[in-house]
Amino acid sequence: MLSPADLQKRSFLLQAVRSFFAGRQYLEVDTPIRLPVLIPEAYIQPLLSGDRFLQTSPELCMKRLLARGCSQLFQICRCFRKEERGRLHLEEFAMLEWYQVGWTYAELMAECEALIRQLAQACADQGWLALPAWAAQAEPWQRLTVEEAFLRFAGQSAAQAVAKGSFDVLLVEKLEPELAQLGAVFLCDYPLELAALARPKQENPAVAERVELYINGIELANGFSELTDSQAQRQRFSAELVKAELNPNLMPEKFLRDLAQLPECAGIALGLDRLLMILLGRHSLAEVLPFADEDL
Repeated sequence: MLSPADLQKRSFLLQAVRSFFAGRQYLEVDTPIRLPVLIPEAYIQPLLSGDRFLQTSPELCMKRLLARGCSQLFQICRCFRKEERGRLHLEEFAMLEWYQVGWTYAELMAECEALIRQLAQACADQGWLALPAWAAQAEPWQRLTVEEAFLRFAGQSAAQAVAKGSFDVLLVEKLEPELAQLGAVFLCDYPLELAALARPKQENPAVAERVELYINGIELANGFSELTDSQAQRQRFSAELVKAELNPNLMPEKFLRDLAQLPECAGIALGLDRLLMILLGRHSLAEVLPFADEDL
């Protein structure tokens, strides 16, 4: 359970996030948490609430708002994922998600970096910690492709790792310890098979314009140049439903209908609890939550 002083820090940072987006003329939205159908993702298990699902991400609803004419949106909300527990995982957690029409993941990376640098500076100005080296450096944070990272740290290509079914294990055991030495780094251009919601890279269709931000080896944010082809998205969702052995009737039809009207855009989801943990120099998510599981 957080002390009053730590509750004030959490509140300060949440307000600072909102101020950042308000200063850039983003529209804050709040969308339903309980949904009749979710985006099919084979490796994410949802939680049930009566006859509906608790959202694993606000992506489905936020993209539908973009398709209806909104141009830049952000949301701070609660998300839920079954059987995710540990130092860096929670079944219920705070998510920051934002989208910008007309952008690709390149502009998204720059804005994500600007947000986190500003928040780190705010923490330093409050005297909560010394400005981290990754926030103080003058040059932009490193961009490293998944292929470069696998060849350098795992001794094999990303495609080989996917084919062997060892991508996730190698990412955790080989890549993440090395990424921890790089401070803040954007890992980008994932194999297309691992980016069901991202558009293919034009110059290399075998990879997708997906990016994950790592700070001190901790995965913090996951973003895309969004796929806007509704037929291609339907095919990818069908593959996810098969992999997860789910009912094919769980296809998000209204989302796919609106996706046909979605303009080119980019979006990113960032784990707010993890960000607060990093900015406050804490070891686990439980140390930045008003109530941890053991407090309830």
